[in-house]
Amino acid sequence: MICPTCGKLISVNEERCPFCGAWRPGMFGYAPALQKVIGRVDLSRLVIIACVVMYVVSLALQPEAMLGGGGLMSFLSPGSRALYQLGMTGGVAWQQHWWWTLFTATYLHGGLLHIAFNMLSLYRLMPTVSDWYGAARAFVIYTIGGAVGYLVSNIHTGHPTIGASSSIFALVGAIVVHGRRRGGGAMTMQLYQWAFMLFLMSFFIPSVNNWAHGGGFAGGFIVAEAMRFGDERRESRAVQLLAVACVLVTIAGFVLSFVKVTAILMQR
Repeated sequence: MICPTCGKLISVNEERCPFCGAWRPGMFGYAPALQKVIGRVDLSRLVIIACVVMYVVSLALQPEAMLGGGGLMSFLSPGSRALYQLGMTGGVAWQQHWWWTLFTATYLHGGLLHIAFNMLSLYRLMPTVSDWYGAARAFVIYTIGGAVGYLVSNIHTGHPTIGASSSIFALVGAIVVHGRRRGGGAMTMQLYQWAFMLFLMSFFIPSVNNWAHGGGFAGGFIVAEAMRFGDERRESRAVQLLAVACVLVTIAGFVLSFVKVTAILMQR
């Protein structure tokens, strides 16, 4: 196998890499399989599918909410009860110290236009960040950067909030880090223009959470600064495990939110 730390060819059963000293680089024989899985992941597609599935589930949990008025922006909007059940952050969730909602809220959306716009942005930005940093690093940036954005929002406003935009702005932060380290280029300039449009539009669209956007950008920038690019070093075992941990925490967060909110509803 290839040592994920130094990139040298080693035995999968090495207790320590003979070149860089990394402990158990083969992860007791599981590292090659994990590297193959991570390498084949179409990250943007998986995240988009997860967001769409959670959107459909949120509609199914409270179908009567879809019939409410409110104009085009609220068309096919899930109800607050369903969103809290699935992990909306801020509001009651933050008052109850449900910290895991910082990770779950990014997969929830408040309407058809909301999810469509965010998925378009995600489809545009995530593949490039994955190419530059690697799939595991990109997912860590997306997850942790988005959680930082929602943490900033909860501290400053405490308003209930959802949407992938905090994590999308974390990807924008990663793009800025890449451009700063590597200089310009046609693709980088196009992505800068896209990022500028996102920032500009956020000030003109009603009910946009700019605290989450700014916090997400800062979180993504800081996490990306700590990362290496994919062409500099292969993704380390630690980064791969951190990406897996992000997945597990998010899934656990959905379960916790559903159990806790459903238990409260059943007591009424």
